[in-house]
Amino acid sequence: MTVGEAIRAAAEALASASDTARLDAELLMAHLFGVTRSELLLRHMRDPAPPGFAALVERRAAHEPVAYITGRQEFYGLPFIVTPATLIPRGDSETLVEAALAERPDAARVLDLGTGSGALLLAVLAYCRAAQGLGIDRSPEALEVAMRNAEQLGLRPQTAFRAADWHAAGWARDLGTFDLILCNPPYVETGAALDRQVAAFEPATALFAGPEGLDDYRVLIPQLRALMNAGAAAIVEIGANQADSVGALAEAAGFATRLRRDLAGRARALVLT
Repeated sequence: MTVGEAIRAAAEALASASDTARLDAELLMAHLFGVTRSELLLRHMRDPAPPGFAALVERRAAHEPVAYITGRQEFYGLPFIVTPATLIPRGDSETLVEAALAERPDAARVLDLGTGSGALLLAVLAYCRAAQGLGIDRSPEALEVAMRNAEQLGLRPQTAFRAADWHAAGWARDLGTFDLILCNPPYVETGAALDRQVAAFEPATALFAGPEGLDDYRVLIPQLRALMNAGAAAIVEIGANQADSVGALAEAAGFATRLRRDLAGRARALVLT
């Protein structure tokens, strides 16, 4: 069987599990060849299908995300290592990077709260090469992934990572102050219906935040001011229906807020100043 034939068969097998069955099959095949999807389509479609492809398709048919199968996900034009210890970086979150670069392109110190794979922090530092960044996370496994990403992107000299949990007393002691703060906290309502590939595979502790999805905002937002230099900005990701509620929490803590929308026009981030 050729690569092209194997991809067609895989797309049919994945149709009931994925809205992007053909794309998924192509990405899995490209992963086995160690090439980009474009290179696969241009150069390898008539090659013999490699062993192991069926096993990858079977994993995807069980709703495991392609990014966890391949261990890779692109974000803001950069390649990131991902594992089940971290959320998969999503294109919608690029809104935070764009807002950060617009607000403080001159930032000298950048803090990423709940860094996960390090995607937000490292994407910003890739464009702010004079800045120093600190990523914190309560998961040692996630911090290990973030450090690996900093290394592979050549950003390790600009970054530091620390285990910390903003629910714990004294978590911010000795962090100092920052010109730019990034945060994609848990904000999904407990019990919310999620796609199976999210609910069954991505870390619940990075997703759920109480019955309204607001628990982490309530804890974190009042603590941000002590971490901010004069003129600093904090940019937090929000759920599509949370602009008013999170905005009210921020305003009660003394912040002015501005809403940023993603490419689909959905509320995606609040800029706090």
